[in-house]
Amino acid sequence: MVAVNLFSILALVISTQHVHSFQPTGNHASPYARHSSIIPSPESFLPHSSVIMPKNQRSQILSVATSLDNDKPVNEAMIRQIDQKIQNYEKKQQKYLDKLNSAQAELEKFKETKQRYLQGDSMGGEGESAAFTETTARSLVKSMMWRVIAGSVTFFTSLRFSGSMSTALSIVGSDFFSKAATMFIGERLMNKSQAGRKGGADDVGRSLAKALLWRLFAICNTLTMSFLIAKNFKMASKIAGSDAIFKTGLMFFYERAWAKIEWGKEYIIEFSI
Repeated sequence: MVAVNLFSILALVISTQHVHSFQPTGNHASPYARHSSIIPSPESFLPHSSVIMPKNQRSQILSVATSLDNDKPVNEAMIRQIDQKIQNYEKKQQKYLDKLNSAQAELEKFKETKQRYLQGDSMGGEGESAAFTETTARSLVKSMMWRVIAGSVTFFTSLRFSGSMSTALSIVGSDFFSKAATMFIGERLMNKSQAGRKGGADDVGRSLAKALLWRLFAICNTLTMSFLIAKNFKMASKIAGSDAIFKTGLMFFYERAWAKIEWGKEYIIEFSI
C-alpha cells in the first residue's frame, strides 16, 4: 500500500515538470498566450483604440497639431509676400530692359550720324547752324562771375562819388544777390531762344542785345538802391550813370568771352534720314 502511494506521488511530480517545461514555438504558438506585462502597440494610441493614452502624451500631440494649424496662415502670408517681391522685381527688370533697348537705339543713331558727319555729310541740312542750349550750371557760373566783376566796379564808383566806405559797401551788398538771381533767370529765359546763335556760339548781335537788356534793368536797380542808402538823388544818378557807360561795354566783352567757351553747351543734333 505504501509502495503504491509512493509510485503515484512520483508519477504526479514527473507529469508536472513536463507541463511547466512545455513552451509553444514558431507557428504553433497559442493565440491565447499573454505576456505578464502588456505594452500597448502604436496602433493603440489611435482614436479607435480601446487603450486609454496617458494624459501628458495626449497634450503633446494636441500641441503639435495646433502649432501646425497655426503655422499654415503664416506660411501662406510669407508666400504671398514673396510673390509680391517677385512681381515688383520683374516690373523693375522690364523697366530697365526698356531703358536699355532705348539707349541702344539712341547709341546706334549717334554712331550712324557721326559716321555720316565724318564722311562729309551735313548734320541737319545745308547752311544750317549748329543749335545748342546752355546748361543750368553754365548759367549759374556766368551769373555769379559777372556779379563779382560788376560788384567790384560798383564799389569803386560808389566809393568815388560818396567818399564813404560804409556807403559803398552797403550799395554793393544790397543788390549783390538780387542781381545775381535776376541775371540767372534772364540767362535761362534767353536760353530758350536760338536767335543769334551761329556756328555753335552766340554771334555779336546776340551778345550786344543781352548786354543792353541787362544794363536797362541793372541801372534802375542801382539807382534805386543808391538813392535809398545815400539819401541823395544826385549822387545816386552819378553812380548809376557811370555804371551804365562802363558796364555795358564790359558785359559785351564778357559775353564774347563766354561765347568761345564750350563748357556747359549741349548741342542739339538733328538726325537726317
